[in-house]
Amino acid sequence: MAVRLLGAAGEGLAKPSLKWQYRPNSDLQPNPHNQPLMRSDDSSGDRRAAGDSAVLWRIVKLALGNRGRVAIAVGSTLVAVVLQLMVPRLLGDAVDGALLSLGERTIDIEAARDTLWATAGILFAVSVLRGAFTLVHNYSGESIGHLVGYQLRLDFYAKLQKLNFSFHDSVHTGDLVTRALLDIEGVRMFFNMAILRSLLLVVMVAVGAALMLSTDVVLGLLSLSFVPFVAWRSATIRLRLRGLWLKLQESLGVLGRIMDENLTGIRVVRAFGAENFEMSKYDETALPALDISRERISARSSATSAMSFTFLAAMGLVIWVGGLRVLDGSMTIGTLTEFLTFMTILQQPVRQIGMVVNSFARASTCGNRLFAVLDADVVIADADGAHALAPGDGTVTFENVTFSYDPGVSPPVLRDVSFSVGRGKTIGIVGPPGSGKSTISQLLPRHYDPTEGRITINGQDIREVTGTSLREAVCVVAQDPYLFTSSIENNIAYGDPWAEETDIRDAAGAAQIGTFIDTLPAGYETLVGERGVSLSGGQKQRVAIARAALLQPAVLVLDDSTAAIDAGTERMIQQALETGAADRTTFIVSHRLSALKHADEIVFLEEGQIVERGTHDGLLAQGGRYAALYRLQTTGEESAAEALEVAE
Repeated sequence: MAVRLLGAAGEGLAKPSLKWQYRPNSDLQPNPHNQPLMRSDDSSGDRRAAGDSAVLWRIVKLALGNRGRVAIAVGSTLVAVVLQLMVPRLLGDAVDGALLSLGERTIDIEAARDTLWATAGILFAVSVLRGAFTLVHNYSGESIGHLVGYQLRLDFYAKLQKLNFSFHDSVHTGDLVTRALLDIEGVRMFFNMAILRSLLLVVMVAVGAALMLSTDVVLGLLSLSFVPFVAWRSATIRLRLRGLWLKLQESLGVLGRIMDENLTGIRVVRAFGAENFEMSKYDETALPALDISRERISARSSATSAMSFTFLAAMGLVIWVGGLRVLDGSMTIGTLTEFLTFMTILQQPVRQIGMVVNSFARASTCGNRLFAVLDADVVIADADGAHALAPGDGTVTFENVTFSYDPGVSPPVLRDVSFSVGRGKTIGIVGPPGSGKSTISQLLPRHYDPTEGRITINGQDIREVTGTSLREAVCVVAQDPYLFTSSIENNIAYGDPWAEETDIRDAAGAAQIGTFIDTLPAGYETLVGERGVSLSGGQKQRVAIARAALLQPAVLVLDDSTAAIDAGTERMIQQALETGAADRTTFIVSHRLSALKHADEIVFLEEGQIVERGTHDGLLAQGGRYAALYRLQTTGEESAAEALEVAE
């Protein structure tokens, strides 16, 4: 018995005893304002999960989950700053000492050399220690960011598994991929690029200012004269950068959607020779993103240049005023060196203010977009006190079910639908496109909840049982099945990775795909391409049927799952599935009436309502819509089409 893991190459086995348990981060609490996620094409953008300060504090709390690393990062930052600020005083003392020696008439060369070596040794030791603590500061900051990113990726991926079909109906996959990559990256960088660097700058300016002001008030004030302008410029540029980053993220999201659609439909693009059209469409969307990027670079560069100019102007004033004081003897050259060295050390953090501001702007924007998904409501969830679906007679009942995908906006897809089917019975559902056939197959496993009425299995309302037990009992095979990039064996065993090889082969045989698999060079280990592109439509449907047959569910729903299969193979599949039909309830949704002939009851849907019901022979005898559709499919005569129009 082996557990199969789906991977890029379909390889790898895991021991059944090794079970990975996901534990969501406790800091990711629902948004108190309960802001819903906007549709991805809404021109107003996503509603923010909270204000900027709340979003940034939420990111900080994620980082604080690694308290030990945070303590090391903060401590090493403070020590590195203190060591950095020791350099100006050491250089100043060294300059004054050297000049004092030169001013003496008798110079003790050996003593002067010893003094210089001692000063150089101290400076070297301080520099080495500063470098070591800076290394620890950078490593700890980056590691915290990556741990936050890792946790967010798990939380984001786990939330996507829980969000309902209604959420995925309204949000494009490309937009979610953009959030999972770019937005998480923006949040990940916040602690190191914004918090730690801000701490470094604040401590450096505060401690340095205290040291400089205690030495000379005037020169101290001149040394710090650029700080108010930098603070004002940073505050204004932050707002602009945040807005630009939001626009850029939206543009990148559109680019992601275009690329996702192009890659998914690449065969259609090639078949119609639409490569140039696709390139022009992508280019038209990429150009606005490029313009926004240029505007961001221009804004950041102009702000950085203005701040650097202010810094250099302040340094010029310090040199002028300090030089005059050196000339009149009220200040030593060593003291002036201290001020100039301090300002030189401060130059790099000043240049990074723009980057720090951008990190704040990016984190608040990315955090809003990311937390909007993490805070999205899970509409279909287990009710309080939900219990596992209890065994019973297998009866499935629809009681006056009405359903709309968008209540209050769009008309109902189903209207007052009622029927019941018991274990060992098969019910066929047929009707024109848009009549609500596939909606029934989506309501049974509770992918959506009825707007009105209820659905019961074994007399239990499916809204009162756990989703896990319900989906173990109900298995749906869709018309367009999804196959993973893995081996055929792994795709069949997806619902039961511990299935025995013989059971997998039996399921493949029941789906009439086993003989084909045996002819492949690698057999069941044959790798299926992305979305099953290496298989035909009928082969993919048969693999999906085998996947469902392996589970032996209590309720099996075949939603037009044999549409791409020829009539002969379809009949053999039906005969094979009849082997275990006595122990389950079977729903067959189809537009091809040959698939429904053997059903115990057939319901004909039209505009979401049941307009006819009965057995195949009984419906033919009624001479209504079902009979007209049957004649049209079996004879193709114009009279049958006319009869169908009359029945309408």
